[in-house]
Amino acid sequence: MNYFKEAPISVTVCDKNGIILDMNEKSVKTFIKDGKSIIGQSLLDCHPEPARTKLLGLLANHNVNVYTIEKNGVKKMIYQCPWFENGEFAGYIELSMEIPFEMPHYVRMPKK
Repeated sequence: MNYFKEAPISVTVCDKNGIILDMNEKSVKTFIKDGKSIIGQSLLDCHPEPARTKLLGLLANHNVNVYTIEKNGVKKMIYQCPWFENGEFAGYIELSMEIPFEMPHYVRMPKK
C-alpha cells in the first residue's frame, strides 16, 4: 500500500469478512477512534443501519458500490469495489476522495 500511504484520498481495505486489513494515512486520520487506528476491527461494528445491512449485502454479493456524500460542507465520492486473490473473493477496497460540488464532465468518443 506504499503507493497510497500519503495520497490525498482515503484508502481502506477489508477482508472477505469485513475485518479491516489496511488503511493509508488519510483513512486512519478520518476514522481514528479514541486516538487508535481501527485496523483489525470489523467494518460491521463501524456502520449503523441501514449502512450495516448494505455492507452485509456487498460482502455476500461482491458488487461495486459508488455514491457521493456531503458532510461538514465537504463533498466526497465513495468507491467500494471487491478485490480478489487467485480468482477468489478476498474483500473490499474503499476509495474516498473529496470532490468539488460543481465539476466538469467530459464524454470521450472513440477515435474512428
